[in-house]
Amino acid sequence: MQHGEIILDVVAPRSRFYQGGFGRLFPELEPWVPDIPQPATGGIGTAQALQNHFMNFVAQNMVDATGAGGRDISLPSGYVYFGQLVDHDITHDVTPLSESEVDPNRLHNFRTPRLDLDSLYGAGTKDQPFLYEAGTGKFRIDQIQGTNFRDLPRHRGTALIGDPRNDENIIVAQVHLAFLLAHNALVDEARKQGAKNPFETARKTLRWLYQWVVWNDYVRRICRDDVHKAALRLESGAGLIKVWQVGYDDVFDWKVNPFMPVEFSVAAYRFGHTLVRGGYQTNIGNGVGPNNGFPTFDVANPNTKGDLRGGNPLTSNRVIQWDWFLQMDSSFGPDFPQVARAFDPLLVEALRRMPEDPVNPSSPTAILNVLAARNLVRGVRMQLPAASAVARKLGIDHLPIQQQEDEALWFYILREAQSTEAVGSNGERLGLLGSILVAATFAGLLKGDPLSFLNMEPAWTPDRDPLLQALDQNLQINRDAGQAGNVSWGLPAIVRLSGLPVDGSSFPQPAGGAAAVPPPATPAPPAAG
Repeated sequence: MQHGEIILDVVAPRSRFYQGGFGRLFPELEPWVPDIPQPATGGIGTAQALQNHFMNFVAQNMVDATGAGGRDISLPSGYVYFGQLVDHDITHDVTPLSESEVDPNRLHNFRTPRLDLDSLYGAGTKDQPFLYEAGTGKFRIDQIQGTNFRDLPRHRGTALIGDPRNDENIIVAQVHLAFLLAHNALVDEARKQGAKNPFETARKTLRWLYQWVVWNDYVRRICRDDVHKAALRLESGAGLIKVWQVGYDDVFDWKVNPFMPVEFSVAAYRFGHTLVRGGYQTNIGNGVGPNNGFPTFDVANPNTKGDLRGGNPLTSNRVIQWDWFLQMDSSFGPDFPQVARAFDPLLVEALRRMPEDPVNPSSPTAILNVLAARNLVRGVRMQLPAASAVARKLGIDHLPIQQQEDEALWFYILREAQSTEAVGSNGERLGLLGSILVAATFAGLLKGDPLSFLNMEPAWTPDRDPLLQALDQNLQINRDAGQAGNVSWGLPAIVRLSGLPVDGSSFPQPAGGAAAVPPPATPAPPAAG
């Protein structure tokens, strides 16, 4: 869950006519700034005072003292890390600016604000040939030495992939790997069917399947049902033609091409941080039980390989058994798949001790290690509006503002999701305001992409795709549709298409018949810091 070591101090323009990579949904709303004592002359600076304020707030209000367990919800944990891959596919800002260098024109999104898997494909086979097998149109894949398990392609340990951020932890790395292998399977099928350009044929199918999964599986799970249904719908237009209609086009009001809204990227879409567990079981080969998993971050030993950080070749004990992370037909017992923690303002202790500060790794007093504090500071520096002002702008109810920090858009969205009031979702998914911001943005990105299936073939479904239809007939890659909470052609289908290990049969069985032991109630907690 690492997101870089620099707190970005950048500002998106407020003009409705701006057509850059980032923009604002509500440019007319005033920025929200917390009321904190101004530093005395010769004392700490305003920026440091802001950091100190939020560090104290996080320590008092946002730390889950229960450890790895917390409150569970029904969302399988695989979607938490799929959401991270989606984030890396649509947004990446690497512009470091000091407080005195606020220049709107320097804010640049190094990812296309489209669901087009540019984080996977990079610049293509000609401009980035090192990503691909020569002459095949297929991605390079490595193998874990001495095993049948596969890994991302690497050079001296460094992953050779379209977006290096997808190797920051081993779970999102294996989501990325699943997409690489899914593309390769589609290339083989396209060639079998006589496609003139197997690479492009496979890429189009995978992109459209990905868009389908994002909207019909992922966004449906994280947003309120009423908001999801209102945000995007297929209707009969003039002359009975099929047209996708966007329900919140007055929220995401873009011209010509969609931009990346900062209210989404800096606040609403950062809900995933609260869903992260302190640790996970990876596969049956390690056995089952509270001592057989891995902490997300080993806060006691930040320089060891005893956790789920990426950046190194995959080892067999960290290979994901996917029916432990997604609801598949082989998922067994009440505790598998492992599920996400609740949508709420509490983050596990591991995310307050991230090993990102080069001087004091894992120290809870260094802001680079405290993800929640960085999120709050970033929201102020990006001049996000107050949550209550956004709600009033949309004409919806909002929770009472009980303390000034409730106005911080990211914190409010988590608090709203946790609420049992009419605008909340009891921690199972985003609340009303959060759902609108997230669903409106995804719907706008899909509708604004001229090459999305919504615009190219509005009536397209995976069942009608010749490559997917043939592969499903042979491999039953859509077999998990109908499992608890699963839609047709959801994320499990991409895992099946990839050929990655789904159940325990791919792993050596632990000694003593541990494979038959019911899985633990909670995954392994992180080591004490």
